[in-house]
Amino acid sequence: MWPLTIILLTNILLAMSQIHKIVLKERETLIERELKMMVGYSIELSATELVANEIIMDLKRKEIDYGFWNPKYYHLLKHFFEYKELVKDTKLYKILKSMPKGAVLHGHDTGMLGPDYVLELTYCDDLWICFKEDQSDVNFVFAKHRPTGWCATKWERAMDIRRTTNATEFDAKLRKFFTLVVVNPQEVYTDLDTVWDYFMKYFIRTGPLFTYKPVWEKYYYDTLFALREDNVMYFEIRTVLPPLYDLEGNIYNSVDTAKSYKRVTEKFKKDYPDFFGAKLIYAPVRSVARETLKNYIKVAKEIHKLMPDFLAGFDLVSQEDLGKPLKEFYPDLAKSGLNLYFHAGETNWYGTSTDENLFDAVLLGTKRIGHAFALVKHPLLMKEVKKRKIALEVNVISNVVLKLVDDVRNHPLATYLSQNMPVVLSSDDPGVWEAEILTHDFYVAFMGVSSRHADLKMLKQLALNSLYYSSYGEKHKLVREFQIRWMKFIGSILKMK
Repeated sequence: MWPLTIILLTNILLAMSQIHKIVLKERETLIERELKMMVGYSIELSATELVANEIIMDLKRKEIDYGFWNPKYYHLLKHFFEYKELVKDTKLYKILKSMPKGAVLHGHDTGMLGPDYVLELTYCDDLWICFKEDQSDVNFVFAKHRPTGWCATKWERAMDIRRTTNATEFDAKLRKFFTLVVVNPQEVYTDLDTVWDYFMKYFIRTGPLFTYKPVWEKYYYDTLFALREDNVMYFEIRTVLPPLYDLEGNIYNSVDTAKSYKRVTEKFKKDYPDFFGAKLIYAPVRSVARETLKNYIKVAKEIHKLMPDFLAGFDLVSQEDLGKPLKEFYPDLAKSGLNLYFHAGETNWYGTSTDENLFDAVLLGTKRIGHAFALVKHPLLMKEVKKRKIALEVNVISNVVLKLVDDVRNHPLATYLSQNMPVVLSSDDPGVWEAEILTHDFYVAFMGVSSRHADLKMLKQLALNSLYYSSYGEKHKLVREFQIRWMKFIGSILKMK
């Protein structure tokens, strides 16, 4: 009896072991098949890239595994304001900082540089300042003599204020007007409308500071410099093309502003020949009547006629939920003849006019979609986007700061990456929340959003995507130069061993 029992048990154990092996094999096959669907799966790494990849992945796995077992200490589970400086000290962040990142295809004119830079601009000559009575806001204007415009208190020269008060305290007070960063963001920015209100006030407040023509041109030149310093080689800037002014009373219209951009771009390329330049996407506000939109299109066409190689195309911006839906502008946009690069789906709503801007953007032939946050809810549209090769300009940190998502692990980018969607990483308005031009967004996407298995192939593909989906005329030149820089980057990682 016992020998038979032993034989039966042995056979059962062998059968169970065999089943276990089959299940494990099937599990490995399924995981492998899914990984082959990810962004970057088709890239073949060279021998040196494979070594560099192991270094990067060792750092990534250590950080993620520590966070898995100690979630309360994992930086990326907190608000961006709490960890933005801390992550700069990590080895992986420093590697990503030095990585060639290709292009920034979604960045807004006066939202690129941080509050310390903006504060320095207030040291320019001829700047006048007017505070509200309760000191809760401030106005700026450049003028030779005391301005006559409305002021709740009185206009004072910035240099006079610093000379007659504690300049350090004054600067600290002023700096707060140039950033969204606070120590208690969840308490201050309770909902999306509230944070957007603070966000828009930044642009309204700083408008007269930035639109002084010498400052405008300096800001843009220094933006290009900051991009280059963050290992970006090309830029497509979204701009409202506001009228500029000078001390002589001259007012420069939107076309003049575009000319100014082109002139500064050419100067920067001459000063730094290794930078591949920039193009404009004219992006005025979307909360307007049809007649105003028609005028926008007229301006865009005039700029295109004067500078056909400099104007990339047209977009509409501002808080999408409060703006006019694209369907209200269908006839004018459809016959505009302009390349379109629409913001669309920057919302948490589903089935609303804002959400359905995604359908209109695709049907109007948009080249790329800005944010596309809500696209994940539309499986059919996702297939169309992929089929039509419409790039998704994803701005992870922007979506966190502007209250679309709290936990970056839940960002729809995770789905887009897992399904090899045509994703381009960008940074939107990094200066307003004190992020670096692009490195912070790459770090958060790589460490907080993508799979633990996502590696150097994904990083390389994301950088290449930004070149492939740009409006740059000779993409092969961009890609060739990128490959040269990439291999130098790989060499620098190998030296870490």
